[in-house]
Amino acid sequence: MSKDQRVSQDELWRRARAVTTLQGAHDALVKVMPAPAADRKLWSDFYLRSAEVYGRVAEIDRGHHHEALYWAQREREKGEEIAKALAPGASGHDGSGK
Repeated sequence: MSKDQRVSQDELWRRARAVTTLQGAHDALVKVMPAPAADRKLWSDFYLRSAEVYGRVAEIDRGHHHEALYWAQREREKGEEIAKALAPGASGHDGSGK
């Protein structure tokens, strides 16, 4: 078991929220990404939380401001699309292929 596997998800998210660079965000978020076959609710939560991380980084890592804003918007849209598909009465299409 790797060191990262022994660290709780809460701790890994805390670390992700503490990053100050776009590359740091990418590196930290890979460690909290759900398994490909994970429940779509987990994926929605991941994307929405990732959007918050990228949005914060956009204000700190000014050299990558626009790129971080792109990632924040991309992740937010993906998370919202899945959440909408999971809502009661939704058609279920979320673009995930599942």
